[in-house]
Amino acid sequence: MAAQFSLCSDIHPRYRRHARHGDGWSAKPTMSHRNTTMKTGLPLIRVCAPLFAGLFMNVAAHAETLTLSSPTIAPNSTLPASFEFNGFGCNGLNQSPALNWRGAPTGTQSFAVTVYDPDAPTGSGWWHWMVFNIPANVNGLAANAGEIGGKRLPAGARQARIDYGVEAWGGVCPPAGDKPHRYIFTVYALKTKTLDVAKEANPALGGYMINANTLAKASFTAYYGRPAQ
Repeated sequence: MAAQFSLCSDIHPRYRRHARHGDGWSAKPTMSHRNTTMKTGLPLIRVCAPLFAGLFMNVAAHAETLTLSSPTIAPNSTLPASFEFNGFGCNGLNQSPALNWRGAPTGTQSFAVTVYDPDAPTGSGWWHWMVFNIPANVNGLAANAGEIGGKRLPAGARQARIDYGVEAWGGVCPPAGDKPHRYIFTVYALKTKTLDVAKEANPALGGYMINANTLAKASFTAYYGRPAQ
């Protein structure tokens, strides 16, 4: 039930005809306001209106927040080896994980998804995946949707060129012996249906276009390392 409060104001009887009776308003002299005014000697009248503060609190409580999850990756966990790259000394299956999201804000026209390693020894991190133009009625990506050609992507979705130089998922492959790297998975709710990103554009431009059109975003981080050889 909503909490009820009263907002009260003292008015002069001369203006009491403007105070409404009914509709939750009341006008009556109170014990503490039987003093008279300096000029007229007439008593003040207190007018009270109920405020249903809980109503506004309940509305706010039901507003959803954008969230991102994966059925195969728990936040702050170690990534399975199936998501490791196949090449550059890595021997994984190079598969992208399934992802799910919910709670998109009003006005969302499309989604984008990125996977980024801020710990890669490049000076600018490493982009492992970037997908955009995902329709607004889609709430997830299937396992291995990041394969070359994107046959498992939702209709209309596109993959941007990543730091491996391909338009696909590029699996994790930190240098052997490094402290486990962070891999940040992010979904973005965008205010536009499509992003005009050229096929040959680099990930920095894709990231700029995504962030420039973001209404909300949600992330989780997972870790992956390889033993020293």
